[in-house]
Amino acid sequence: MDQRQRAARLLERIEAELHCLGLWQSEYPAAHQLQSTEPFAIDKLDFHQWLQFIMLPRMWDVVDGEHPLPQNIAVSPMAAHVYRNELENHEGLIVILREFDELLSGTDPLAEDV
Repeated sequence: MDQRQRAARLLERIEAELHCLGLWQSEYPAAHQLQSTEPFAIDKLDFHQWLQFIMLPRMWDVVDGEHPLPQNIAVSPMAAHVYRNELENHEGLIVILREFDELLSGTDPLAEDV
């Protein structure tokens, strides 16, 4: 399985985990909420909303459009920070995001935090 196929499998796993956690939303946020210039749209969206409505669609566009995959990504540290008080519930999501970071960046952004 090549890197693009592995990335697609991890995107599917992220989506499934958001569903399992009850964080997947059927209603789309207002357009202005998607126009944030802050990292992770932290000023306008919850982290899981950023994953669902910004990161996942962008990454699917890259994978499906056969564009070059990003080579410097670190989403798992933000997930670990956001869910630091609920790690047991969100560990699966953090693990998948960590695998995604490692696949694309070639390094583990959480290595020094472990």
